[in-house]
Amino acid sequence: MIEPVRPTRRQMLAGAALLAAPALLTLPPRRAMAAAPMQEGAGMAPFHRFMLGGYEVTTLLAGTRPMEDPHGTFGLNASDEDFAAAAEAAFVPVDISQNFFTPTLVNTGEELVLFDTGLAPEGITAALEAAGYSADQVDVVVLTHMHGDHIGGLSGEAGPTFANARHVTGQVEFDHWAGAGNEGFEAKVRPLAGQFTFLGDGDAAAPGVTAMLAPGHTLGHMAFRVESGDSTLILIADTANHFAFSIPHPDWEVRFDMDKAQAAATRRKVLGMIAAERLPFIGYHMPFPALGYLATAGEGFRFVPASYQQMLPGFG
Repeated sequence: MIEPVRPTRRQMLAGAALLAAPALLTLPPRRAMAAAPMQEGAGMAPFHRFMLGGYEVTTLLAGTRPMEDPHGTFGLNASDEDFAAAAEAAFVPVDISQNFFTPTLVNTGEELVLFDTGLAPEGITAALEAAGYSADQVDVVVLTHMHGDHIGGLSGEAGPTFANARHVTGQVEFDHWAGAGNEGFEAKVRPLAGQFTFLGDGDAAAPGVTAMLAPGHTLGHMAFRVESGDSTLILIADTANHFAFSIPHPDWEVRFDMDKAQAAATRRKVLGMIAAERLPFIGYHMPFPALGYLATAGEGFRFVPASYQQMLPGFG
C-alpha cells in the first residue's frame, strides 16, 4: 500500500499565502492618515532635577530669549576676529545668542531654598509649578545680586510672590542699591526690606549653603557653595554669563559688569577653583539646564555640560 504524500509545514504555509494573495490584491487601498501638526518650534522642559548628597536640586527655566549682537555685550575688549573665532569654536552664530534665566531651587529636606527669581512672577511660578512646587512652599529666597533679571519675580500686581519666605542677600549688595535710586530695587526689594537678613563672605544662607563674595559684576555680587554629605555644588550666578565667551576668555569684558577689571579677576578665581576641584556648577545664564563642569583650556576654561553624572551615586 502506497502511503499518501503529506505536505511539509513550509509547503502548507506557502500554499496558504498563495491562496490569500488574490484577496490581498483586491483589498481597497489604505487611506493615508492626516499629518500630525507641528508643535510650534523648539521646546524643553522648564525644570531639571538631581540629587546632591541628601539635597534635591532643581534648576528652573524662568525665561529665555534671543540676544542680537552678542559682541556688544560679551568680549567688549576682544577684536571682531577673535570674537568670531570663539563663536565658531563653540558652534554658535556670531550675530545672535540665546539668553537663559535659571533660578535654582534646593530642597534640604527641612527648607525649600530658592536662589534668584527671574524676570517676573509669571516665569518663576510657572517653572516652580512644572517642577511640582508652589511659591508659598518656598521657605528662603536668596538673592545673589539685584539686577532686574534676578529680582523681577519677587513681586507683581498680586503682591509678594513668596509670601511665606524669609529673604536673604549680601549686606554690601543691599546697601549699594538702597542708595542708588534704582527703579527696580525700589519697586521689588525696598517694600520687602523688613523681611531680609544680610550676609557677608562665608556666612550661611541656610544649612549647607555658604556665601562666597564674588564682586565685579555688581559690588556685592555673591556666589554660593552648596554642600550635602560629601557632595558639593557651586552656584556662580553671574560670575560668568556665556559659555562660549566668558568661560574660555575670563578676561573679556562684559557690558553688564559694573567693575570690569574686578569682574575678570573674580571670574578667573572662581572658575579656576571649580576646575581645580572638579566641582559641578550652575550658572544662571548657562545653556539650560545650566549645569556643568569646567576644564582648564589654554589661558581660560572649557565648559563641559553635565550628562549623566548626576544620575550616579556620589555625584559632586
